[in-house]
Amino acid sequence: ADQVLLVAAEEVSSGELVAGALNLIGGDCLYGRNWGCSKQYDSLHFELCYYQAIEAAIERGMSRVEAGAQGQHKISRGYLPSLTYSSHYLRDAKFREAVRAAMNEEQQQILYTTAMLALQESPFKEDPSLHLAKQGIVVGKAADAS
Repeated sequence: ADQVLLVAAEEVSSGELVAGALNLIGGDCLYGRNWGCSKQYDSLHFELCYYQAIEAAIERGMSRVEAGAQGQHKISRGYLPSLTYSSHYLRDAKFREAVRAAMNEEQQQILYTTAMLALQESPFKEDPSLHLAKQGIVVGKAADAS
């Protein structure tokens, strides 16, 4: 990663930081990676991890935001499914072949599911920051660190 972007949420009444999202920036892509919170607030995860990431990418002229693998819930937040790739080496030949067979079978299901989910269009229509403001939460970005 070339840069790091931290997005934080503060509880207005106490001034306490209650959540944060760590993003990595590389080339023209923002990669959402880690998230944590000390209290539960409705929609805060989506605001910090998705909406603020999209806003930061737009401000920087980036072409995409990668929110990470998994999570059918991301579709309603504007993230369509995309395939990810990984590489692993398993030393034991029998175990390696068993895993390869399982992955080949799983790959077919993943391709089918991804295609089916990509057909859905579920744009999020309400401004999530309004919902958070009603809970006494403001969201801001920390300075970029290189």
